[in-house]
Amino acid sequence: MGAALPPHANSVSAQRRLFGILPVVQTCCRSEVSKDLLAEEGSVWTTRDSGPRFHILVLMSSWLLISAKASARASLVSQLAQCRTLWRLLDFSALLQALGSAGERWVFVVKKGYQDVDTSIQSSVITKLKGVAFTNTTELGERLWDVADYVIPPQGEGVFFVMTNLIVTPNQRQAMCAESPGIPDALCYQNSDCPAGEVVISGNGVKTGRCLKAGGHMSGTCEILAWCPVEKKGKPKKPLLANAENFTVYIKNSIRFPKFKFSKTNVLDTEDETYLKTCRYGPEHQYCPIFLLGDLVKWAGSNFQEMASEGGVIGIQIEWGCDLDRAASECNPHYSFSRLDNKFAEKSVSSGYNFRFAKYYKDAADVDFRTLIKAYGIRFDVMVNGKAGKFNIIPTIINVGSGLALMGAGAFFCDLVLLYLIKKSNFYRGKKYEEVRSSARKPLPETTVNGNQSDDSLSRLDQLRQLQTVET
Repeated sequence: MGAALPPHANSVSAQRRLFGILPVVQTCCRSEVSKDLLAEEGSVWTTRDSGPRFHILVLMSSWLLISAKASARASLVSQLAQCRTLWRLLDFSALLQALGSAGERWVFVVKKGYQDVDTSIQSSVITKLKGVAFTNTTELGERLWDVADYVIPPQGEGVFFVMTNLIVTPNQRQAMCAESPGIPDALCYQNSDCPAGEVVISGNGVKTGRCLKAGGHMSGTCEILAWCPVEKKGKPKKPLLANAENFTVYIKNSIRFPKFKFSKTNVLDTEDETYLKTCRYGPEHQYCPIFLLGDLVKWAGSNFQEMASEGGVIGIQIEWGCDLDRAASECNPHYSFSRLDNKFAEKSVSSGYNFRFAKYYKDAADVDFRTLIKAYGIRFDVMVNGKAGKFNIIPTIINVGSGLALMGAGAFFCDLVLLYLIKKSNFYRGKKYEEVRSSARKPLPETTVNGNQSDDSLSRLDQLRQLQTVET
């Protein structure tokens, strides 16, 4: 009986063993040696080695022997040609085991399957803008804008708005005036079309019961009680605060992973006091937390001047991926930028981003009046997520077990193919599950009183065990 082959050998060594078997098969065919010899050798390979590739080798050897007996003149090359399907099964089996090993490497090396992971990141974002702009308009005259004028809200949070364009309606007072002609619900032909006390839908005030007509027209608009004059509808074609492209924003992000009690900020740890005053985020300063607004919009794939006219929303994504098995200095943030509103709907009625606010005053008679501002601008949303990982024995054991189970799936699959899907499955099944039956089973000899057995009893016991063995 030959020595047992090592389990799960690689495909190259398996092919070499195959070519070592084939001459034996050819010799057996030419000398008309009984097939029992090869069957006996095949049972050794099958029972002592459970690797799927060696199951295929045994079947190939047996197939070659049968075909050689049916066609004695057929050469070994033609016999190998008949086994192309089994060769492919052999390669496929090797591929399955290679994939099992590659999957285990993927889990451990790339996905760090040996680490315990914390994704419950705790984050705080503080923003601070700097920059000034100068405008000269009919409504406001010459005016200088600083951060207190164009940044909303002023305290700085994870979401902030920078005003880039505006419509100003100054000196509004509560009085009665005509509703805007652009409001459909304000259209009227007679006083009965304007019932008193009814709110104008999508309008600016409450109807007083009068229909105001101008220039002898048959139609007019309802009179309302509101802040008069009503808001203007036209806005500048170019953004008033176009210079906001050069404003800077300082984004300070502090994070903490509670499972590992690890904290970090996105500000570079340096003793240079002038660093934050001079640096700007870019390819040369990946860890500078100061950004130009124009660069943020450009990196999101948009043009700042076009976006400043109607407004929009920019997303700033800060991603933390910390390997705590390494030094804390290697845990650094990664930034990405995207436009969150629909930039392809700039001509639609819902394009852009705007809202209204007012500044209130009192005149000499202690009467309130206000300046209404419809602000267009860019809203910036700072979003933070991340995960941290650190070595832990529990996930290591779990992933090692999963990898070993995956590697064993190749043998199971190849057994299914050989037992149920090929034409010679009966032959393979007979060699895989070979049973030696004896004509008569004799009971095992009983031991003596003192627990010893005679030499004759031991010999008979060994013979019966050999006859009653079932090899799988």
